[in-house]
Amino acid sequence: MKDFKEMSTIQIKDRGNAHFAKKQYELAIDCYSKAITKNPNMATLFTNRALCYLKLKKWDQASSDCRHALELDNNIVKGYYFLGQALLEQQLYDESITYLQKALDTSKEQKRSFGDDITFSLRQAQKKRFQIQEKRRIQQEIGLQTYLTNLITQDVERKSSALKSSSEEENQSEKDRIQAEGEKHIAKVNELFANVDERRKQREVPDYLCGKISFEIMKDPVITPSGITYDRKDIEEHLQRVGHFDPVTRTELKQGQLIPNLAMKEVVDTFVSENEWVVMEY
Repeated sequence: MKDFKEMSTIQIKDRGNAHFAKKQYELAIDCYSKAITKNPNMATLFTNRALCYLKLKKWDQASSDCRHALELDNNIVKGYYFLGQALLEQQLYDESITYLQKALDTSKEQKRSFGDDITFSLRQAQKKRFQIQEKRRIQQEIGLQTYLTNLITQDVERKSSALKSSSEEENQSEKDRIQAEGEKHIAKVNELFANVDERRKQREVPDYLCGKISFEIMKDPVITPSGITYDRKDIEEHLQRVGHFDPVTRTELKQGQLIPNLAMKEVVDTFVSENEWVVMEY
């Protein structure tokens, strides 16, 4: 083989790609590093090396290479995408979501398809962040409920201690009234927080955002010549297992006739972004 000194940047990069294809990530990194030495201004060399670092779970190195790539070219989708993935693994969810969303937006602007890879990673980051936020909200609610209950209990004790009636019978009667009033307030507080829990359990996705086969929120809506929208995964499975016809209109339907319903996809994405709890099941 040629010595690296005699090889061009592209030749070294190609050798790195060959090592990557064989899952020889350390060797690929060595090639990309040598190519970077020859041409430190080629952004793709940094994203290629970043992907190797991702495979080796070296998140810091992957992040560093992606940031360098984006400094060289702020339109490189893989720079945003790989950086978002590295940050996701480091549990830096807010920053991860920012870069993954940028990757998605940039890929759309450039009309480049990454399948569901970017959106899947974005949903994962949103889900992880929501789980943390939800846990924190629940802990805060429990803390507030406990705090209010203690305040009511202390108020009952304070009022009972302040009674100065000359009659012990009157004192006891008033204490019973104060106690009953306190228990009523505590019951009301418990009811309010129980209602919060119930509303959390009753979160619902509008029917028009759900597929007509799985009845779950659509991830990749497609429309048929009959004007019916399905989730791509569900309708393709139907065509393969049941038959080549529209399950609603019963008219003939082939997989090639399915067209992405971009308007519905935008509506779904907007609903998901405004209702973060959806990502738990999305």
